[in-house]
Formats: sequence, structure tokens, C-alpha cells
Amino acid sequence: MTTTQVPHVNYLVLGAKPHLEANECTACGARFFDRRNACASCFKTEFKKVSVATDGIVRSFTIVTFASPGVPVPFVAAIVDCGGTSVRGNLINVDPTPEKVSLGMKVRLATYSLGADDSGIEAIGFGFEPA
Repeated sequence: MTTTQVPHVNYLVLGAKPHLEANECTACGARFFDRRNACASCFKTEFKKVSVATDGIVRSFTIVTFASPGVPVPFVAAIVDCGGTSVRGNLINVDPTPEKVSLGMKVRLATYSLGADDSGIEAIGFGFEPA
């Protein structure tokens, strides 16, 4: 069976060099990952797709120890500054302890499998791992 990979979110671009794509306001440069009818910063309505840097710095994080049933804990939820664009994502491939995660930590975008269905369609998620 051939596996087809699909991104879990529409702003994750898969391929040889996975990256995130944001909608950038052509008037003020504000970036958004979700669909917008108007910019939340300047209220203009023109946007263009732009690639987001794949390297970043942890600006904020929390170690999650309680979650919905079936969600493995602990894990690290973070806000990462990727070249001026704030990205919310989990830190992966790192021990979720205060000794291993810190503000200012350098990270890079990483993708991973979320699982596949019976027809071979595999969902791919993203997170950030230590650089």
C-alpha cells in the first residue's frame, strides 16, 4: 500500500524542505496562520502567502501535565519566534522538564507522523525540536 502524506494544518507545507506559510498583510506586514477577511492590525484586506523561518527561539512555554484522556503528558507547549513571526507549537524530541527547556532556547521546525488510516493516508504534524 502506498502512503499519502497530508499536513494536519493547512499552513504546513510538506516536501523536501517542510515549512510553515503565513498570510501576510500587504499593507502592514502582520502575519496570520488562519484565514482572514481583514487584517486584525490595520483592517486592510489584501494578503500574500509568505514562508516562515524554520529556525526560532522559545519566547514562552509551559509544561502541560494534565490533558484530555488519551493525550500523553507531560509535554511542552511553546510560543516560538521564527524570524519575527510568533508560532504556537509543541516542543518535541526534548525531555519536558525545566532543566531541559528554557526561554531563549534555539529550536527548529520538525515534522512527525500523527498516524495513518486504513487507506494509507498519513497525517503529518509539526513541532519544534532543539537546534
